Formats: sequence, C-alpha cells, structure tokens
Amino acid sequence: MLPLNSWRMLSESRALLHPNRLMTNRQCVYKAVTYSAQCMSTSVPKKDTWQSHTNFKALGKERKLFYYTDPVSSFRNYCTGQSKLSCWNCNQPLHTTPVFFCKSCKALQPPEEGTSFFKILDCDYTFTLDTQKLQKSYLRLQRSLHPDNFSQKSVKEQKYSEIQSALVNKAYKTLLKPLSRGLYMLELEGMRIEEGTDSAADSEFLMELMEINEALDEAQTPEAANKIGQDTKGKLADLTKAIDAALLKGELQAAKALLAQMKYYANIEEKVKEKLSEFM
Repeated sequence: MLPLNSWRMLSESRALLHPNRLMTNRQCVYKAVTYSAQCMSTSVPKKDTWQSHTNFKALGKERKLFYYTDPVSSFRNYCTGQSKLSCWNCNQPLHTTPVFFCKSCKALQPPEEGTSFFKILDCDYTFTLDTQKLQKSYLRLQRSLHPDNFSQKSVKEQKYSEIQSALVNKAYKTLLKPLSRGLYMLELEGMRIEEGTDSAADSEFLMELMEINEALDEAQTPEAANKIGQDTKGKLADLTKAIDAALLKGELQAAKALLAQMKYYANIEEKVKEKLSEFM
C-alpha cells in the first residue's frame, strides 16, 4: 500500500483538474472583450463536433468567431461572400481583410465580424507558429492602434481604438502560449470544451505527476529544482510536436487529450519557477 503522504500527493494531482480545468466552457476560455457602451462576444459553431474528422490542412478559411455590437450605430454592412465592407466614415469599399484603417480617409475601423486571432495578427494557422513573427505583428499593431494615438480624434475613433487595442492584446495572449493556442484552435474547429472532461487521466500518468511534485517539494538545491525544470521543458517540447501532428491530421480528440497533459506539465513548470525563487 502507498504511504499516506503518497496518497495525499495523488489526490493533489487529481485536484489539479478542478481549479484550472483544461476543458472549461467557452465563456471561461475565451471571455468577451468588454467595455462600457460596447460589447464583443465569442461564438463557435453549434454543431456537435466530437466526431469531427476535419483536416486542419484544409482550413484555409477562417472560422467565424467574433461578433461586434455597436450600440451607437450599425457600423458596416457585412455578409460573407455577398457584401463588401465599406468605411463607416467615407463609405469607400475596404478591400483587405482584416482592415484597421480606411485607405481613402485614414479613419480607424471597428473589428470585422468573423476574423480569427490568426488573421488579426497575420500569423500562419498552425500550432507551431512563429512566435517572433507574432510578437513583431503585435507590437506593430499596438503602435498604430493604441488609444493614446487617438486622443484628438473623434469619439467614435477613440472608442474603436480601445476595442481594437484590447482585441489585439487578447489575440496575442491567446496565441503566445501553446496551451491557450491549442485550445483556441479546437474552439475554431467547433469542439465544445466541456467542464470535467479531463477527469479521465489514467492513474499511471497521475502517479508520475505525483512523483515529480514530491521530488520538487524535496529539492534542497537550485540545481535539483532546475533539473526537474529541464525535464519538464523536454516533456512540453515533445507534447508540442505530438499536438501539432494530431491537429494536422484532424485528430481532435487526440489533440484534446495531449493538451490536457500539457496543462499538467505547464503547472509543474510554474512550480519549478516558484521553487527556484525560494533559493534567491
């Protein structure tokens, strides 16, 4: 039989499922970006996609995700494949997607319906995206969209700058980390992320987590803690490759299970950082 302390650690490993559930509902994973007097919300296809076999290679099209509501005015006519976007200020057509500024009058535009985070930040639709390119795109957009740049502009443009800037921030934070990026890609595929679906982690895996946590608790030197950290980074790197392969093949259930494991190791990585800070 396992000693009492080991059973305690096993229980703690299982408890990781509850405070920060991997498979939370959509409202928790991708909360709307909100301001007073305006609202942005997220939505995913309502179809049941647990049996989806969609190939991610075929996803040149971007899933509709963002829907913008402007209480002041109906900002643009938009109907996918039927109507062209036009500038709210000069009514000239807007030819690019996404568009932030009108080329004719230079007015800042509101967010476009149906634009994903990948398109907003001009990134390839892949789990192993180039994070350096992501950061450059983020900084470039924030330099042009930041509310400080619109203090002398119209009230409407000031409002749009706040919304656009917040949306770019949300997109960047979501795509920067592999875990949130992977969850977001599942959301784009319409996979409903149900609460409690990660409770099926096998006992062997949970026992491994328990042993890692015990070793970290008992680490007496920075070298010992750092060794655990390096091993964890290796595990995360392997999981990244496996998740990427699963997504490319359209194996969404496998990707979901691997993302659950990634969350556990990401938690350990954070614990290693906390442990190392204790030695400073």
